[in-house]
Parts: sequence; C-alpha cells; structure tokens
Amino acid sequence: MPKIKTKSGAKKRFKVTGTGKIKRKKAYLRHILTKKGTKQKRRLGNSTVVKKVDENNIRPMLPYAV
Repeated sequence: MPKIKTKSGAKKRFKVTGTGKIKRKKAYLRHILTKKGTKQKRRLGNSTVVKKVDENNIRPMLPYAV
C-alpha cells in the first residue's frame, strides 16, 4: 500500500496532543486590533482544542498523527 499524503494546510494549522486531541489557534488576532479589548486579545493568543464535531473532518487530513 502506498503512503497517504498529509494535507499541507492541516499540517500547518493543527497539532495533536499526547492524549490524541487536536489543538488549534484562535481566529481574529491578525488585524483591526484597535477596537478589540486587551482581555480579548490576550485570550485569543491562547490555543484551544478542536470540538468533537469538527475533529471528524480534520482527522483524515492528518493520517499519521496519533
């Protein structure tokens, strides 16, 4: 069997944790930051875990992730 290719976009955007969950960065921190509060910007800087519903779409893109 040939190897399955990993989607390059998914490889750059997602990381798999040791327990098998998928981590992602949050949106809305690229531009137009003047109207966003300090608290909001600080929270957007943290990464978060992908929801179970979306995980089913992302897993096939990362075939060799745990």
